[in-house]
Amino acid sequence: MNVAVCVKQIPDPATPGKLDPSTKTLVREGKLILDDSDAYGVEMALQLVDKAGGGEVTLVSMAPNSEVSGLRTALAMGAHKAILVSDDALKGSDALTTAKVLAAAIQRAGADLILAATESTDGYTGTTPVQVAELLGLPSVTFAKHIEVDGSTVKVNRQTEAGFDEVECPLPCLVTVTAGVVEPRYPSFKGIMAAKGKPVEELKAADLGVEVAVGQQVTDVAPAEERQAGEVVVDEGDAHERIVQFLEQLKVI
Repeated sequence: MNVAVCVKQIPDPATPGKLDPSTKTLVREGKLILDDSDAYGVEMALQLVDKAGGGEVTLVSMAPNSEVSGLRTALAMGAHKAILVSDDALKGSDALTTAKVLAAAIQRAGADLILAATESTDGYTGTTPVQVAELLGLPSVTFAKHIEVDGSTVKVNRQTEAGFDEVECPLPCLVTVTAGVVEPRYPSFKGIMAAKGKPVEELKAADLGVEVAVGQQVTDVAPAEERQAGEVVVDEGDAHERIVQFLEQLKVI
């Protein structure tokens, strides 16, 4: 069984983030780390391949400056190889452009199943995985808290507000996983050493036949407004009227 995992390499969230004043986007220079949310997808892929009795886990990522630090962490966990798309022409890419690149890279890798996090911790759009599925013409299942593969079918417990839904989907497909799907392993010293020799194929957008057309861009960034003090209403028999007036001002009623 071959599983492709979309992983994102991000600036360390433990350090203050910086914005590029010209593009108003997050500065992604220097060492990047594996997004914590993607570690769950990597671990799930490794467990599924083990249960299948064979196969490979291929990482697919897009990052600037040929950065592989985050990929090496996932390779140290046990992933077999990686595809990195690193191209200056892709700087400032929106979610759709990113999805086109990842979809093309996944096609190159070939996979029975594609795993991804529900969203990245530095972007939070939550749209890229389903865009990848649409571009590949594959079904997708989101918010998986449990995954099993039975022959040519994947069985998913899909997280909901009320509990979970039991969903079955034919392979190949794309599944996004939640933080509760598995507990990611820590890379061992042996795994870290082995990761240094695992193949990372670096590509440009042109290698994948993707025409770069960066779409939506950030035009302005401003500090969030500070929370204002609330109004205390002392009930003197007319509190309900005050509440109604307040809701009318908000155009709630």
